[in-house]
Amino acid sequence: MGATYSQFFPPAPTLTEANIPRQDGRVFVVTGGASGVGLELSRLLYHAGGKVYIAGRSAQNAQIALTKIKAEKPDVPKARPPGELAFLQVALDDLSIIKAAVEKFTAAERRLDVLFNNAGVSNPPKGSMSAQEHELTMATNCLGPYCFTQLLLPTLRHTASTSSPGSVRVVWTASVAVEFAQTPDANFATPALVPQRDYEKSKVGNWFLAAALAKQCPEILSIVQNPGNLKTQIVRHFSSIVPLMAAPLLYHAKYGAYTELWAGLSENLTLQDNGCYVVPWGRLHPAPRADTAGPVQDLLENDSGVAADFREFCETATVKYR
Repeated sequence: MGATYSQFFPPAPTLTEANIPRQDGRVFVVTGGASGVGLELSRLLYHAGGKVYIAGRSAQNAQIALTKIKAEKPDVPKARPPGELAFLQVALDDLSIIKAAVEKFTAAERRLDVLFNNAGVSNPPKGSMSAQEHELTMATNCLGPYCFTQLLLPTLRHTASTSSPGSVRVVWTASVAVEFAQTPDANFATPALVPQRDYEKSKVGNWFLAAALAKQCPEILSIVQNPGNLKTQIVRHFSSIVPLMAAPLLYHAKYGAYTELWAGLSENLTLQDNGCYVVPWGRLHPAPRADTAGPVQDLLENDSGVAADFREFCETATVKYR
């Protein structure tokens, strides 16, 4: 219970705009980078000198975000020149268009230092489906990011071969909902009776996918993080009373960006932490649930169990689109 409590009331962040190292020459992709946590994260990386691709479905929203970030003056002393911003159009709930987005990226870039699988959806209307007729939450939060990551893997591996160990990373996004999710089982494809259960299942799935990539590519640091309880559009599909009741426990989106920033850049993380779980505002989970951490270890150590089965579910659903 203490580990869950600390995710609602975390200690102060240790990596922020005040002390982020320079990121000159490094390339980042942030899915869902035009709003919420993704926007705040893109801002931090840009002002630290990185080249940031804001990946999302709406060119209009991305242009608004790019203009806003470029117009801002960073609130840090002795600010140095910013990096670059670009837009990468991709819709994670349509597997058929992800490959074209990756081809556009790789035509422009020879490296990718950190992929932030930040975008997600929570509690869409019951019965919502993706373009390929998968339950929408599972499609957006797991199948799309899995496909996107696998297509970007050659670029990530190439970058890792010429970079310091553990600096090339893939950061997946979970939620405090993992702490309350039902015990994982193999019923991945069937929508739940309650949309919140689909969300919980997808967030546990994101940890499974982080571990799966750690197993597949041990030279890339693949980790999952709960960004925190935040005031973002992720709650837009909830009843209006839910955000109102939860308001005292919700933090500004920039705090979620601090969590992702730590997961993506912290020198405290090494390849020995591959497949790990990060919690707000940037620290290793002190006590993950045994019934969730167990399948992760089964995958990492034995390449078996329900987490391995989930990887195979995602592989089967996406392979023809790669």
